Amino acid sequence: MTLIKSISGIRGTIGGRPGQALTPMDVVSIAGAFGIWLQKSGANKKLVIGRDARISGEMVNQLVVGSLMSVGVEVIDLGLATTPTVEMAVTDMNAGGGIIITASHNPKNWNALKLLNSEGEFISDQDGKEILQLVEDKDYIYNEVDELGTYAKDETYLDQHIQHILDLDLVDVDAIAAADFSIAVDAINSVGGIAIPRLLKALGVNRVTEINCVPDGHFAHNPEPLPENIVEISELVKKEKLDLGIIVDPDVDRLALVCNNGTPFGEEYTLVSVADYVLQHSKGSLVANLSSTMALREIAEKHGCEFFESAVGEVNVVREMKKQSAVIGGEGNGGIIYPELHYGRDALVGVALFLTYLAKSKMTSCEMRATYPDYKIEKQKIELEGVVDLDGILEQVRRKFMDYLCHTIDGLKIVFPEGWVHMRKSNTEQIIRIYAEATTEKYAKDLAECVKQLMKNQN
Repeated sequence: MTLIKSISGIRGTIGGRPGQALTPMDVVSIAGAFGIWLQKSGANKKLVIGRDARISGEMVNQLVVGSLMSVGVEVIDLGLATTPTVEMAVTDMNAGGGIIITASHNPKNWNALKLLNSEGEFISDQDGKEILQLVEDKDYIYNEVDELGTYAKDETYLDQHIQHILDLDLVDVDAIAAADFSIAVDAINSVGGIAIPRLLKALGVNRVTEINCVPDGHFAHNPEPLPENIVEISELVKKEKLDLGIIVDPDVDRLALVCNNGTPFGEEYTLVSVADYVLQHSKGSLVANLSSTMALREIAEKHGCEFFESAVGEVNVVREMKKQSAVIGGEGNGGIIYPELHYGRDALVGVALFLTYLAKSKMTSCEMRATYPDYKIEKQKIELEGVVDLDGILEQVRRKFMDYLCHTIDGLKIVFPEGWVHMRKSNTEQIIRIYAEATTEKYAKDLAECVKQLMKNQN
C-alpha cells in the first residue's frame, strides 16, 4: 500500500487504509479540497476532468465528480482522454483548472489525480502544499443542496486536440501522406489506443498495425515504454518490415519509437530528433531536465542555440522553458513539450513533428537514428527504506567529487569529461533514482555503481 504526494500529483495503489493508499476517502478529500482551493484562488468554477483506461478509472472518476460537485464546481468530463488532451481543453474551455485521473507509467494497481491550473499546466509545489494543508485541516464546508455543482460530458475534444496539431506550421500532412509510412502502434491497452490511430489517420497514414490498443486497462506488459517492455512491437516491426513502431504510456504524454530494423530508437532520442527538427526552423533555446541525454546540448549547439537544464518534473521544465523563452523542451523519458501548441508533455504532437521530419529527410528511421551520438544510459535505483538523511548522503558524495562540475538544484548531478551521473529522490515512487550516461555502456554502469556504493556506505 502506497500513497505519494508530490508535484507530479497525488498517486497511490488502489485498496488499503485511508492515508496509506489511494482510497475513496483520499480521492474525495483531495478532489474536494482542490475544488475549494481553485475557487478561493479566484479561478472560475468550471473544471475539466479526464482519465486513462485503468481498471480503477471509472470508480475514481465517479468519486472525483461527486466530490467536485459537492463544493459547487461545474464539471466537464472528457471521459477517456490523454493527459495532453485534458491540458489543452482547460485553456480552450476557459476552465479554472483540471484533474487528470492517471498514474502515468505505473502498473495497473496504481492510480492518481494530476492537478492542473487555469493555464492547463501542473500546479506548483507551493500550490500543492496549500491544497494538502486544506485536506489535513479539513478547513472547508460542503455546499448545501441549492449550491451544488453541475456535470456535463464532452467526449469530442480529442478531435479538436488533433486539429490544433494539424494546424501547426511545422506539421506537414502532405509530406507525411506522400511518404506512405507503414507504422505499428502499441498503446498499452489505454487511451493511446484511441488517440494515436486517430491522429495517424488525420496525418494521412493509412497503413497502421495496432497491438494492445483496446482501452480496457488490462496492460499487456509493464506500461513504462522501456526497451525490455516493448519486445512485441519490436519483433513485429522487424518481421513485417514496417517503417516505424510507436509506443506510448497509458496517458500518452511519453513517446518511444522503434526503428525499421526492430531496434528501439531510444526514449532519450525522441526529444533529440524532434528538437533537431524544430531548431532547424525556429531559432531559440532548448530546455530539458537534468536526467536527459547530453546529446541535447550537442543538438542545441549544432543549431547555434542555447541549452538549459531544469530539475526533474514537468512543472520544473515548463518553468525553465518560460524563463528562457524556449521553442522546444521536455524530458529524456520521451516527453515532448512544444510551446507553440501548449506547455505540456504531448506524445501526439511528438508523433506529428517526428513523422514530418522523417518524411522530409527522406531517411529511414534507422538512418536518422544513426545521425545522432550513441551515448549509453544506465538507470538504477535504491529503495528509500532505511534512508534517513538523503541530503546529507548526497553532500558526502559531492565532497568526493569536488573537482568536477556539480548541480544541486535537484538531488546531485556530477558532470565528467565523458559522461555524468544524477542521483535524486523520485517524485513518483519511494526510491532514489540513479541515472548515468557515458560514451560506453561500461563507463555508464561504472559511474552508477560507484555512486550507488558510496551512498550505501554513507547511510
